[in-house]
Amino acid sequence: MSQNKAARGGAAAKGKKPGKPGAEEKREDVLQAVLIADSFQTRFQPFSLETPRCLLPLANTPLIEYSLEFLAMNGVQEVFIYCGAHHDQIERYVYNSRWSPGSRSCPFSTLEFIRVADARSIGDFLRDLDKRNIIAGDFILVHGDLVANIPLDGALAAHRARREANRDSCMTMVLREAGEGDHNTKTKGITPAFIIDPDAKRCLHYEEIHPLQSDHYVTLDPSILENREAEARTDLIDAEIDICTPDVLALWSESFDYELPRANFLHGVLKDWELNGKMIHTEIVNEGYSARVRNLQMYDAISRDVLNGWTYPFTPACNLFPGQTYTLRGDNVYREDDVEVGSGSEVLDTILGKDTHLGSGCTIKNSIIGRNCKIGNNVRIVDSFIWDSATIHDGAVVEHAIIAERAVVGKEAFIHEGSLVSFGVHVGDKKDVTSMTMLSLLSSNGQPASTDPESVGSGGKGARFQSLEDDELDSDDPAILQKSLIYSLDELDLSDSSVSTLADDDYMSDDQSGPLSPTASQPTSRSRLSSFASDDSGAPNYSSFHSDAVHGLLDVLRGISGNFESEKLEFMSLRLANNASDTAMRKAVATAFVRRAVELMNAEDSALEPSKAAKQVLTSREGATEFVSEVGVGDQSVSEQVEFALAVQKACVSSSKIVDVARAGNLLAAMLQQMYDLDILEEEGIVGWWEDDRGKEEGLMAGVREKCQALVEWLENADEESEEEEDDEDDE
Repeated sequence: MSQNKAARGGAAAKGKKPGKPGAEEKREDVLQAVLIADSFQTRFQPFSLETPRCLLPLANTPLIEYSLEFLAMNGVQEVFIYCGAHHDQIERYVYNSRWSPGSRSCPFSTLEFIRVADARSIGDFLRDLDKRNIIAGDFILVHGDLVANIPLDGALAAHRARREANRDSCMTMVLREAGEGDHNTKTKGITPAFIIDPDAKRCLHYEEIHPLQSDHYVTLDPSILENREAEARTDLIDAEIDICTPDVLALWSESFDYELPRANFLHGVLKDWELNGKMIHTEIVNEGYSARVRNLQMYDAISRDVLNGWTYPFTPACNLFPGQTYTLRGDNVYREDDVEVGSGSEVLDTILGKDTHLGSGCTIKNSIIGRNCKIGNNVRIVDSFIWDSATIHDGAVVEHAIIAERAVVGKEAFIHEGSLVSFGVHVGDKKDVTSMTMLSLLSSNGQPASTDPESVGSGGKGARFQSLEDDELDSDDPAILQKSLIYSLDELDLSDSSVSTLADDDYMSDDQSGPLSPTASQPTSRSRLSSFASDDSGAPNYSSFHSDAVHGLLDVLRGISGNFESEKLEFMSLRLANNASDTAMRKAVATAFVRRAVELMNAEDSALEPSKAAKQVLTSREGATEFVSEVGVGDQSVSEQVEFALAVQKACVSSSKIVDVARAGNLLAAMLQQMYDLDILEEEGIVGWWEDDRGKEEGLMAGVREKCQALVEWLENADEESEEEEDDEDDE
């Protein structure tokens, strides 16, 4: 691959931006960390409507405690915490804990919270961090749901050595080897596929595969395999522990459509290596523990690992949380002080929190019970999680479910597997709560829900919870696999396609029993990857289709490769391979064209004004206008034009992370004007978009929209004048 730096563009090619005065003088040995405390996901609803994920209890300890302990044990001195939803709860919790910056027990010299009012993704957080210039050198990037005990000394030393040898080595991912078989902390649903140069430990390609897609393969650029060995690894657990240089933040800033660290950023940076020149490496460890509580299934799995001691020293007996008093009793039972267990009760493989009272004749197995819980007589709790101050009345049964804080389960009620009973819900006596039911006092918009006796029983309080996002998911969306406590494929329509090891069908003869290894003389363009592992980095509605489609279009718009005639075939093939929706197509086209326009507006030597940038991006490459019209808009109906204009508006809103809102608004107006002049959009389409409520949302959407008022008024006046002229002609 070419490494001609003159061909590289954007902030990443220029390296770290100049910091604030004095920032460059910070000592190299001050280790900084950034902790992301909001995932911008709904996987923990209904619980996360009231409490952020990082404060939910894992083995009776708030999740963020494990993350901060991991940073402390690895010698981090300065911590910056990015909060989104429920930021007030997170800040209050930390300031009242031993992690408070003013506390003598805090191991960090600095701990700061950063809020970003309009953030909608992790990418927004990291682009904001780039602007602040508070990162002086290498930093560790982690999430607030991390449970890990891996020492990072070796990975940090290797990262620094690579960086000294080549300044383009910008990031090291710390991955844990788990084998190809089943593993407790392999998340079910999405398989991360890493293509790695084993000698250089360099990551060459990243893709995500899930069991709902029709073909389980990834498409590789043949040049990836030129003059090097490559391994396809689907046996790695990725807890997203990244050691980064400031160049990583610059890469985030120049790609305003990136939202996720793996599915977007990693995939895109590796795909654009010839353009940005940056290298990402891996450190693969086979000892220690690391996992993220990405969803309820991982919450279940990691809780079992804590109970069984795999996360040492983060186990109950170590009393990680101040004030805990756990001791290990027989039958792998951890009990705190002042726990009462009634006669004839059987307790196995369980954690019991302080001041919990357990009646007589109960059976508690493989469960975690919080503090101050009241459990009646003859209660059966198996494979379940009962949070603080919950009440389970006589004769009730709870099987593989979560009962949240202050919830009440009535006498002889039965909570079946996979059910979630949220904060303060009351389940009535003898109520049978069917499998996979979610009950909450709040609706999906956070407002109080009216009690539904059909859901919670007579005398109960709460209602069945239904996420608005769930209603919008397609049947083949991998997000479906990660929304529940129990992983199941039983009711899903799965492909019969298999997944094999790295090989290309073109190099398999009929009599071969195994795959050929790719070599420099036999590069593979479409390669298959080994069996279903599991992890989870992707988002439900931001698949690799978007990233691949946007990058393909950008290559054509930049004049790097191809033309729009061939790109249309490639784009439509990509759409079919990923079963992408019309909405996804519009989004990809709008994002690519707006992103290229922003590049032209920000060019160092010959920056263009929004009007000229819009005209150039839509007309300078042959076939661009027709592509937008035929692929982006589609059938030219007014409704389709409205949808595409809305997609362009959203892309301009995203671009406001790179250019100011006023210029993003000017770009939107210029794009709409050009598309009108080029007959891509008609007057009715633009006016229909202007009147659509979705484009009027408060905040950035309204901010960029207002710049289009003059255009809309001109179109409306021109229409009126045209009608008057027609009337005059009729009168004559």
